[in-house]
Amino acid sequence: MDKIKDLPNFRPNKKPAKKTVKEVIYYIVGIILSAIFIMPIVYMIATSTKSESAYAAGVGTLNMFLPDFAHLGTALENYKNVLLNYDIWKYALNSFIYAGFVIVLNILINGLAGYVMAKLKFPGKRLLSFMIIFLIVVPVETSIIPLYSIVKIMLGLKQGMSVLGVILPAAISIFNIFLFMQFFQNIPKEYEEAARIDGASTLGVFFKVIMPLSKPILATVAVFCFIGVWNDYLWPSMILPAADDGSWPLLPIQTALISIKSIESITTGEVMASLVITSIPIFVTYVAAQKYIVQGFGTSGLKM
Repeated sequence: MDKIKDLPNFRPNKKPAKKTVKEVIYYIVGIILSAIFIMPIVYMIATSTKSESAYAAGVGTLNMFLPDFAHLGTALENYKNVLLNYDIWKYALNSFIYAGFVIVLNILINGLAGYVMAKLKFPGKRLLSFMIIFLIVVPVETSIIPLYSIVKIMLGLKQGMSVLGVILPAAISIFNIFLFMQFFQNIPKEYEEAARIDGASTLGVFFKVIMPLSKPILATVAVFCFIGVWNDYLWPSMILPAADDGSWPLLPIQTALISIKSIESITTGEVMASLVITSIPIFVTYVAAQKYIVQGFGTSGLKM
């Protein structure tokens, strides 16, 4: 090693000072931005543990972001009241049921549509591909009134049929068709040819070959569908009727949050506890499927 240092052209491998400064600034800015985005979540969790008096005492101080360690039993009371007294678990169960149907229908319908667009040849395919890309950029709000009119005419928006008005329109997603199409285009044709040699039909190739190879995009679409249904408020509130006294509510979780916030006797801690409860499923779902989501976007040719 000493002989190498004695060579005339030897230069030690040191990072330039400018690069080191840039890295320091990069990490500092990243930490600051992370803290800014995390602070509302910390505030929400901390406030959910407090009574109304403890919350009022900490307003404007750093105690806003700290749980009430002296009275942690209050936290259990907040969550208990939200779950039992306000029946938020019923609305959460509705969202889970709606999301389950929407995920299955999305994978079947949009997956088949994406497979047709990616692998089959037919007249007008280029025009249809252009229409899919064009419709992705069209805001959903522009079609919500015509969609409401169609659903009202076809289903009548009766007590039972209104549930289909929530599930069926969400079963078709142009963006999900595009994701499936991009992913399926990257699957080698040799897999399909081998299956056809064995006598598989087009549907057989799709279900027995393509779908088992598409776990990343299936997980990605499933997560997107779940988050979309779980966070949806406007459309269900237009379609579904309000719950009568003593009957099971049909509204999803987000509409429950709005109704809970309007209750005069509810405390700030209970409101925050309800927000924590509704955030947990999304957090768990995304963390559990994060690896597949990254793979799905990477294989689809999209950048996150």
